[in-house]
Amino acid sequence: MSHFLDRLRFFEKVKETFSNGHGAVTNEDRKWEDAYRHRWQHDKMVRSTHGVNCTGGCSWKIFVKNGLVAYEMQQTDYPRTREDLPNHEPRGCQRGASFSWYLYSPHRIKHPLIRGRLLDLYRAERKSGKDPVEAWAAIQADPNKRKQYVHVRGLGGFVRAKWDEVNEIIAAANVYTIKKWGPDRIFGFSPIPAMSQISYASGARYLSLIGAACGSFYDWYCDLPAASPQTWGEQTDVPESADWYNSSYIIVTGSSLPTTRTPDCHFAVEARYNGTKVIAMSPDYGEHVKLADLWMPVSPGTDSAAFLAMGHVALKEFYVDKQDPYFQEYARKYTDFPIQVMLRKQGDGYVSDRCLRASDFANNLGESVNPEWKTIVYDEKTKSFVAPNGSIGFRWDVVKGGQDGKWNLLPKNAANQQEILAELSCINSKDTVVSVGFPHFEHGEDALLYRNVPARKLKLASGEEVLVTSVFDMQVAQYGIDRGLGGGNVAKSYNDAGVAYTPAWASKVTGVKAMDLERTGREFADNASKTKGKSMVIMGAAINHWYHNDMTYRGVMNLLHICGCVGQSGGGWAHYVGQEKLRPQAGWAPIAFALDWQRPPRQMNSTSYWYFHTDQWRYETINADDILSPAGKGKNKGYSLADYNVAAVRMGWLPGFPQWNANPLDLADEAIKAGATDEASIAKHVTGKLKSGELDISFADPDAEGNWPRNIFVWRGNLIGTSGKGQQYFLKHLLGAQNNVLQEGGDGNNNKLIKWRDEGPAGKLDLFVDINFRLNSTGAYSDIVLPTATWYEKNDLNTTDMHPFIHPLSEAVSPGWDSKSDWQIFKELARVFSGIAAKHLGKRKDIVSFPMQHDSPFELAQPFGQVTDWHKEGIEPVPGKTMSLLKLVERDYGSTYNKYIALGPLMVKIGNNVKGLDWNTEAEYEELKLCNYTVREQGVSFGMPSLEEDIFVCDAVMRMAPETCGPVAHKSWSALSKKTGIDHHHLYAAREEDKITFRDIQVQPRKIITAPTWSGIESEHVSYTSCYTNIHEHIPFRTLTGRAHFYQDHEWFQDFGETFCAYRPPQDLKSFKNVPAHILKKPHLKLRFLTPHGKWGIHSSYQDTLRMLTLFRGGPHIWISETDAQQIGLKDNDWVELVNSNGTSMCRVVVSQRIARGVSVMHHSQEKNINVPGSVTTNKRAGTHNALT
Repeated sequence: MSHFLDRLRFFEKVKETFSNGHGAVTNEDRKWEDAYRHRWQHDKMVRSTHGVNCTGGCSWKIFVKNGLVAYEMQQTDYPRTREDLPNHEPRGCQRGASFSWYLYSPHRIKHPLIRGRLLDLYRAERKSGKDPVEAWAAIQADPNKRKQYVHVRGLGGFVRAKWDEVNEIIAAANVYTIKKWGPDRIFGFSPIPAMSQISYASGARYLSLIGAACGSFYDWYCDLPAASPQTWGEQTDVPESADWYNSSYIIVTGSSLPTTRTPDCHFAVEARYNGTKVIAMSPDYGEHVKLADLWMPVSPGTDSAAFLAMGHVALKEFYVDKQDPYFQEYARKYTDFPIQVMLRKQGDGYVSDRCLRASDFANNLGESVNPEWKTIVYDEKTKSFVAPNGSIGFRWDVVKGGQDGKWNLLPKNAANQQEILAELSCINSKDTVVSVGFPHFEHGEDALLYRNVPARKLKLASGEEVLVTSVFDMQVAQYGIDRGLGGGNVAKSYNDAGVAYTPAWASKVTGVKAMDLERTGREFADNASKTKGKSMVIMGAAINHWYHNDMTYRGVMNLLHICGCVGQSGGGWAHYVGQEKLRPQAGWAPIAFALDWQRPPRQMNSTSYWYFHTDQWRYETINADDILSPAGKGKNKGYSLADYNVAAVRMGWLPGFPQWNANPLDLADEAIKAGATDEASIAKHVTGKLKSGELDISFADPDAEGNWPRNIFVWRGNLIGTSGKGQQYFLKHLLGAQNNVLQEGGDGNNNKLIKWRDEGPAGKLDLFVDINFRLNSTGAYSDIVLPTATWYEKNDLNTTDMHPFIHPLSEAVSPGWDSKSDWQIFKELARVFSGIAAKHLGKRKDIVSFPMQHDSPFELAQPFGQVTDWHKEGIEPVPGKTMSLLKLVERDYGSTYNKYIALGPLMVKIGNNVKGLDWNTEAEYEELKLCNYTVREQGVSFGMPSLEEDIFVCDAVMRMAPETCGPVAHKSWSALSKKTGIDHHHLYAAREEDKITFRDIQVQPRKIITAPTWSGIESEHVSYTSCYTNIHEHIPFRTLTGRAHFYQDHEWFQDFGETFCAYRPPQDLKSFKNVPAHILKKPHLKLRFLTPHGKWGIHSSYQDTLRMLTLFRGGPHIWISETDAQQIGLKDNDWVELVNSNGTSMCRVVVSQRIARGVSVMHHSQEKNINVPGSVTTNKRAGTHNALT
């Protein structure tokens, strides 16, 4: 009370003075300071991070007080970098600093939730005396009962449930589905594993043990750069962000570094202080533009034209006008420029065909093993054609009785190991000059541009005489460069706007000044020449999220390879979209996909899966014939895009789940009943039924009830709110929920290989399960929502592309309310499933169909890039040759739990494998028995290393991975050295004894060990950069030639005119075709719709936290230009409706001069659970940005 009175009398106090009244003695109350002190007091600090797929991979201090997370702060104890390189910390951003709000927010899922109607139905069936599977079967057998809960998805109606009951329902649904339809009707989707590796592995392990399929993630929403496997045979490998600092010339396109690479952007800023020139290519004045020396305001979707123009300049000035020594050596050794290609006569000219192979020569040029897979160069020293080391045939020679040791990029003739000098051009020793047609796609111009190319005449072993030329000679011609060979379509100068790929032509297409394109191309190449490749392009989703994204990326890659930048520190490509780099992949995969118990798993490319099962193929507006090129053979004219996918599945190129229009368990039983006794005879039974047509792949009739997916699990992600391109089709066809689709499916009714059903099914799924710590769009449409632990409540692993460290998620506090870690959720589900499955399933034989995979000998199954379709051509379907492989897997369903909790025996019996390399893991297996203890529960896993706790799983992953265990690094590198014939021991020798544990990384992040899983090295002297070992260790790229590819010789690439990179304009998707007429009568704008990542969220996470909502408009918004806004009288912050044929979205408009006219920008994944009104057009709740896709 006295403090209160003191405050009231503050101004009446008589204060003692001193120094003649110049000073006063006071006794002020400072209790207010205690509030601040108490706010930041804590009982302990724990290291963790955020499993949010942001690529930052930032280590955070989590402060705990009274058992609750009080706040978080950035860690600053990363291992130091070398003296001439800035350090990595502090890492973090305003989004990560707001995460602790989620733990105790209204969004938190505290208890298991289930749709009330479903629970009532299930309880009623159980009460009638049925067991769990019988109860679920009764609901599914009655269309009216099923409809009761299916068609109210997304409309609320959740009730709180207990773990035991929801686990019983999920397990019963799984058992019923396996028994009636097959295990391949169960599917799991979880994004990008690297962000929380054990959490991903938890669901994937359970699903793989029961025979269900796990879906990919990186490809469906165009984050995977398809050009990367095309060019390098590598999905994605990129430099760490510290390597930006080593570059002396950087072009940034499709990536706003301050916005989406916040923790790493300082390296780009510091590089400028280091003298680096930075060019920004962007249609809007983005945040990264202010960091640049030059802004190129490129028209959306035309970036490839800009890079092709820069490539034109680099080729002309550094290869034709003069021959730069560094570029020449690089191109000869590491690219396919010297590879010889056959020309095919077509009309009055020629077109490019397949690569020349050793099998085309008499005696196969001495290559008796795999000659069809050994490509050819012309040797300047011996004046003859030779098969150099390194092509894919040499990688698998030993499989067919040959010898290892020639799969390397040493410039040698494979036949005698004599050194060669691969010729780039035959222009000075040509036999003839011919006119070659190159595909061209610019609107209103010729579909083939004929340009003169030098060529040699060659008589093949068959007696046929052909013309051959090098990839380089064709590439220079394709760029329109005049080499004095005559003919048309060559540029007189850079100002020749009528010739494709000149700076003037590109200026016309992109809107960028021709002089800027010319100067940048020259400077980029000149810098690379002087620095041996230290020119870099930083790129991201904004240029990859386009229909022809591979051509855009190949345009960038062409420039980088022309200039010798790839594989050099400070140079090359730097593509970042998602936290895709799962560094301890080799140790993680056996656990995640249950490879320790049974092989192979079912793995599905989600692009095909969602395209067919959400029925988006029914609405396809693009006619495949319209995007073909006359340069191809046209064998598949009349195919729809969906037909091409079906053909690819039939031929064993792609997986397709469900596999067939039959239960694979029943099919195995049927084969055995018919007399089959082993895997080969069961496979013969299946192929016989496929050939007769009695059995067919499910994608040939995706809307047949027997081919629907039945149960889907989503965890660690937001399928409906973020990942689901074509969101409204997911709602309509997969879930049967209320939706805003504005068109009737009919445009897709032009297929040759797919059965058309007039009525597209609505509500294919029997059960949709979401596992999350917050209620997002996916949870809102689910049947069951399970509460998982947050990133501060579980133990896990986290790695990223952006830095070379592995660090943990840690359990700073126990999981709140009824939540559990993902590992514990699926472990308990496995226990319940095993009890039910023992009765209804027991032991069953399962026929698993899986494609001929990259990094295996089966990639050599179909030579010459020629398409052989057994179904179309009436030949035999041969597993592993003309169709998918077939493997018989025995599943002991009653032992699923026992297998889940232990590291299985195949790690000893077969060992481990990654990217085509095999090694023994017996020593690590025995060590894990000591580290993790062994399973003491009776069953098939008794005495095996325990995986019962998430920390045990973390340590098992790190003990089996070459990136975190030195002895394993030794074994994996030894396996690769045997293939290459080169000793790579020096790359990891200093860390051969290291064994990183989970407790180690809780103390401090640890730098990983150099491993053959990746193409860069971890070194004190070289920052991690992709393709480094390809260039400096002569390890081939995993491509046909073993080199980086400018040219693709596959028949389908020829058909679509994409053997070389060509400019393909933004595809007209006809998205206004079915917009209601009354909409177009209102004031409206037709705008290019861009959806980059935003500043106030990471995908759909964070953007609904109070802090992030406060920082901007507090809900969904779209940016447009001032000029466009004035056209229809829009003012800043007005509500607008976004409409096209796919759906509708409602948001506020941000009017800004930084946006170009004709363009709109709606930041990705603004959730529909905050401030989203109903659609004016449909009178239903509006969708997110994906509603328009």
